[in-house]
Amino acid sequence: MPTFEIGPEDFLLDGERMQVVSGALHYFRVHPDQWADRIHKARLMGLNTIETYVPWNFHAPEPGVFDLDGRRDLGRFLDLVAHEGLHAIVRPGPYICAEWDGGGLPAWLLADPTVGVRRHEPGFLDAIGKYYASLLPLVAERQVTRGGPVLMVQVENEYGAYGDDPLPERQRYLRALVDLVRGQDIEVPLFTCDQANDEMLERGGLPELHRTATFGSRTTERLEVLRRHQPTGPLMCMEFWNGWFDSWGLEHHLAPAEANAADLDDLLTAGGSVNLYMFHGGTNFGLTSGANDKGIYRPIATSYDYDAPLAEDGTPTAKYFAMRDVIARHLPVPAEVPADRQPAPVLEVAVTAHVPLASAVPSLVRGDLAVFDHAPTMEELGLWSGFAVYRTTIGPDDAVLTVDEVRDRAVVLLDGEPVGVLDRGSHTFAVALPARAGELTLLVENQGHVNYGPRIGEPKGLIGTVRTAVRTLDEWQAAALRVEDAPELLRAALDAAPGGGADGAAVAGLHRGTFDSVAGADHFLRLDGWTKGLAWVNGELLGRYWSLGPTHTLYVPGPLVRESGNELVLLELHGGAARRAAFVTAPALGVTEQ
Repeated sequence: MPTFEIGPEDFLLDGERMQVVSGALHYFRVHPDQWADRIHKARLMGLNTIETYVPWNFHAPEPGVFDLDGRRDLGRFLDLVAHEGLHAIVRPGPYICAEWDGGGLPAWLLADPTVGVRRHEPGFLDAIGKYYASLLPLVAERQVTRGGPVLMVQVENEYGAYGDDPLPERQRYLRALVDLVRGQDIEVPLFTCDQANDEMLERGGLPELHRTATFGSRTTERLEVLRRHQPTGPLMCMEFWNGWFDSWGLEHHLAPAEANAADLDDLLTAGGSVNLYMFHGGTNFGLTSGANDKGIYRPIATSYDYDAPLAEDGTPTAKYFAMRDVIARHLPVPAEVPADRQPAPVLEVAVTAHVPLASAVPSLVRGDLAVFDHAPTMEELGLWSGFAVYRTTIGPDDAVLTVDEVRDRAVVLLDGEPVGVLDRGSHTFAVALPARAGELTLLVENQGHVNYGPRIGEPKGLIGTVRTAVRTLDEWQAAALRVEDAPELLRAALDAAPGGGADGAAVAGLHRGTFDSVAGADHFLRLDGWTKGLAWVNGELLGRYWSLGPTHTLYVPGPLVRESGNELVLLELHGGAARRAAFVTAPALGVTEQ
């Protein structure tokens, strides 16, 4: 029977020393038809292992649902890893961070105030047990001990950075997770992962589990810190940060390839094992991106390029070849090299059919508007991501609308006409109102649950009291919106919408255009002149766009594109300078700090 063990000095694969040289490749951020291509390019760079997180909420978007098909087919992804001759590391959380919505924790679970987040609490552990029972059997049957690719499985994630429970209580929680994992026939080594910090490594691990660390520079110093907490066995950097994520409103982050390569060389020369975070970042498709809040709320951008060795569209970068050269000094590397990026098709699309926002919203309501004597949270509406609509009436003397807090952004309309925006990121919690009576509508957007720190699990929507200059607003109608299905739900309205030229300004609402292009070719959608919203190609929600930047393009995976009759749909929340969109030759990820 094949074996993978943690020896006194090294990882041992069938008794022989193995230096793990891995790269993070998240199946949930890559179109399934492109998994094999990305995995193949990992082998060509010299990697011998693929690592992936597993986001719980991706597979369990609603209570009682667990999906392992299509984009969520982790078993198929691991089989492709094995087919390429590579090994795998699986990190199933329950918490993953990863700049993913809520760090992978289901919002429907944390909506229950009795559930103890990342603690030894019965409700939380019971839910994890059901999650593991749904997920881990497919991992168990693909362990290296059963002829599969999986070498190791992680328990929790960077737990040393979370909470203030005393150490015995923290270890009690971790041991409960170990029991739940082992209870699903996982027999390969388990490990923990924490930042290369003495306190975090101590708080985040167990004496009986192998500790690994995360860092991206100062290799020798970081390995010394790790060795203090992992006195025997191999040293491994489980997240070698060779880039960084982007947030809306900030610059596009770059990490110099030369410095990354030098630090990687130091790590491999020291005999350490490594997992590059990221080898290939991919894309936060749909409404899956998370957020950070350390006093200022900053939602994560749609692109998760990460300045990784393999770019968002699967193109090898200068960093790819710099790291490949380093790996070749330590391990065999295939002679084949991947091809460079070819120019993407360039074309302009007239986006002329449109349904105004005020007309579109009623068609997107899930069920009926419910009546409340307060402004409800999204959780009260049974909404775990996306948008909700709130309605009330105002009088001519109300003058100003104020909220205790909005999570995260609201377009405010009076009788269907926009009057302002409430925005958590800029701490804008008040909007002036026209001096007239009418129906007040708020289209509230959840821009991503916080994925790191103490604000994990917080509710979304309108939080606290909503007031005007003269009174409290306590008569509301509200409902969740099915924005992900907007193109289909409004297809008849778009079909009946008037056409016209593409030169006039675009109003807020749903817009559609069609185009012909090269089937199967990657495209890069550029929306200069548009403000903020969502974009679909052929019914697939690419993600959010925002003129705030840094990202100027949205990646359109080739498998989505047909030769003719392609459909582009935009849900524009504010308006655009012209009713046209463009596909451009290459990605534009924004201004950098360099």
